[in-house]
Amino acid sequence: MTEEVTVPVVVVMGVSGCGKSTVGRLLAEALQVEYAEGDDFHPVENIAKMAAGVPLTDADRAPWLDIVAAWLGQRQGHGGVVSCSALKHSYRDRLRVAAPETFFVHLAASRDELAQRMAARRGHFMPSSLLDSQLAALEELSADERGIAVDATRAPAELVREAMAAWETRPDA
Repeated sequence: MTEEVTVPVVVVMGVSGCGKSTVGRLLAEALQVEYAEGDDFHPVENIAKMAAGVPLTDADRAPWLDIVAAWLGQRQGHGGVVSCSALKHSYRDRLRVAAPETFFVHLAASRDELAQRMAARRGHFMPSSLLDSQLAALEELSADERGIAVDATRAPAELVREAMAAWETRPDA
């Protein structure tokens, strides 16, 4: 018999500039669970590489994804929200190894919208020049993944409400 999961473990995902940190914090607050900023788990080498405008490889991302996965695994049963690009299906598979019940909230927006947002923000290590490489790597959620894609151009509070409703009405609930 499977135990019903009542407190979600959520990854707020998408490319840089989509609003992962903002929505992630608000969602964690609404769910009354811990929030973690996925960028904080990156090794300094990854941050330096991205800051220099060099896209990360799958090999670069692997240790980072393992750290995020471990955090998710520790939150199973307690709930938690982490912002993490989780661009590829294989990356999300890697996260689910430690936390099989993970629910993904993909914040989607057009390239133009994302570029405008990235150009307007200050103090972030990720340069706008990496947007295209992230969009090229992005794989939409597939039917075998628990989650929802939402329009990131809407107000963050609306996105939180939509994510919570999707969690509450998921097919395995």
